[in-house]
Amino acid sequence: MSKSPDPTRDELFAEVLTQPELFTFSESVAGVFPDMINRSVPGYATVVAMTGVLAAQHARPDSTIYDLGCSWGASLLSAARKIDYPSCQLIGIDNSEAMLKRARLNFQEQLSDQRVVLQASDIMDIQLENASVVILNYTLQFVPIKHRETLLRRIRSAMQPGDVLILSEKLTLPDPQLNDYLIELHHNFKRQQGYSDLEIAQKRQALEDVLIPETRHQHVERLHQVGFSRCDIWFQCLNFASLIAIA
Repeated sequence: MSKSPDPTRDELFAEVLTQPELFTFSESVAGVFPDMINRSVPGYATVVAMTGVLAAQHARPDSTIYDLGCSWGASLLSAARKIDYPSCQLIGIDNSEAMLKRARLNFQEQLSDQRVVLQASDIMDIQLENASVVILNYTLQFVPIKHRETLLRRIRSAMQPGDVLILSEKLTLPDPQLNDYLIELHHNFKRQQGYSDLEIAQKRQALEDVLIPETRHQHVERLHQVGFSRCDIWFQCLNFASLIAIA
């Protein structure tokens, strides 16, 4: 007797796609997103867990914690569990209704917290205020490069000295050979998570013009340009890294 397929397992690219499309956060992607990101991003669980620790260290009473591109709300949930101030508001923003639907269910099942608000919006359009913590975990890489400085400048202008931005991204390396080496290591990581070469190739094609990575230097230089006083990588696994930027 054959096992029924697991609807929460990422098999979106397991069959040959006759009409490949650009990657979007659609209903089908939202349905398997936790499995997809855990099997695709090395160190993801560590970044999410430490996001809560970092958020608790910098959260101010009566301030707002933003998770921009919150998807299922894992990072916001981590922050909510660690931040003790009842006067803090935690706002998760995503432009995918399919993702927000799962985020709402996720919070209902795991943590009932009146401080949490989930909002459907484009992160380029939102007004940020009194932000002691802003989380951008694997979100900026989907924003067109020409708009990234505008978004980061808006984030910094909503902060006070000592507030923090947590920025997690896929990186590209300036050394082409080393960059290719880390990409192949990443592909091997995905193979170990059960992805086939077909799945790896088709997903890479779908993401090619959607997810645009930059170097560590480009990120750090831009963060300084928009007014952050100190910033650097606090965690990296292969070509995925998380930076902390202090206002």
